[in-house]
Amino acid sequence: MLALPLAGAFAPLASAAQPTPAAVPPLALAPAAHRPGASSSTMLAATRAGRRLVAVGERGTILLSDDDGATFRQADGVPVSSTLTGVSFVDDREGWAVGHAGVVLHSQDGGRSWSLQRSDLGHDQPLLAVHFFDARRGVAVGLWSLVIATRDGGRSWQTVTLPAPQGAAKSDLNLYGLFAGPGGEVYACAEQGRLLRSADVGLTWQVLQTGYRGSLWTGAVLGDGTLLVGGLRGTLLRSADAGASWKTVSSTAKSSITGIAQAADGRVIASALDGVVLTSRDAQAFDATQSDDRVAYTAVVMGAAGKPVLMSRNGPKALP
Repeated sequence: MLALPLAGAFAPLASAAQPTPAAVPPLALAPAAHRPGASSSTMLAATRAGRRLVAVGERGTILLSDDDGATFRQADGVPVSSTLTGVSFVDDREGWAVGHAGVVLHSQDGGRSWSLQRSDLGHDQPLLAVHFFDARRGVAVGLWSLVIATRDGGRSWQTVTLPAPQGAAKSDLNLYGLFAGPGGEVYACAEQGRLLRSADVGLTWQVLQTGYRGSLWTGAVLGDGTLLVGGLRGTLLRSADAGASWKTVSSTAKSSITGIAQAADGRVIASALDGVVLTSRDAQAFDATQSDDRVAYTAVVMGAAGKPVLMSRNGPKALP
């Protein structure tokens, strides 16, 4: 995930996770401002709410599109101006967004307006990704092994303790992204080439070793059940056996992978830094193209009509 890097605190490039979140002076939350040029803001994550696209990013900016990414408008009533890093909707109306200051926001009108459900102003421990399985059950992850889960639609959250590596007192992984499979399982992308899997809606987790040593930022479960994950320096790994073994995917790009999505026709599209977009028909080899401006792409989402829409440092961009 590019949540922290592009916001000025690039945690994914840290050499090691800090053992505990650092205490910081109490902060005050202020509502996001409506401003000219909001659609050109740095956007860090996006999802679908029915046919609508909902994107989140810097300064509490939330953008909405009802024309498959051709145009975006700013949401009303966002109660925080902290950077937002993840978003998840369960239908065309109800969704959640997370971000810095440990905030969790909730929308019941397709992203037009939002209420604050959670914040943690006493620690510098951002939430970086969120996934809701239904209107009641959800999970969010962040820095320093932060995992929180809810069973009441976000009104209350419980902290989940991850399994400690062998020989260690506790887990100290930064968790950068979440993606889900069709069977209700959810995966968390982490440092040290690790992928965490939960089969009980985020209450307990199993660590999958990919054999890679760097950070993984994003992933997807493809239509045939293949697991595909991406991370630093253009790394793409795939598993056809539920994570038991992994193979390196061929790619012509060396830019870090920030998002993966699959189109209805089976094409797989990956966003990357340096204006790179990778495409594949079989997820076994990818071809890369690069934009002239080399703007950093931070995420990719499929529009309702099946076209990919990229998030970037300069706002959303729909692809042909």
